[in-house]
Amino acid sequence: MDLVYEETLYSRPTPEYKKPKKMRPTKVKQDRTGKFEIYTDKVGEYRFRLKAPNGEIIAVSEGYKKKRACINGIQSVRRNVRNTKIIELS
Repeated sequence: MDLVYEETLYSRPTPEYKKPKKMRPTKVKQDRTGKFEIYTDKVGEYRFRLKAPNGEIIAVSEGYKKKRACINGIQSVRRNVRNTKIIELS
């Protein structure tokens, strides 16, 4: 576990008292962003998967012959996801 020391109002030295109080440790916040992972499948094609911050796989792409095409697929997902609508089909 990583610890970070957080400065509080009481840990700063004041003019009448020069020695600061001990800083209290706090936990480091984990990264709360998803990530894209590029990998090669059994056939040797490039694919990407989108993972949530908790490590769960959210989406997997089709296979791409070239790595550049796979990166373009990731950029397309990023670009097109911003203003999408949610439609319930049931």
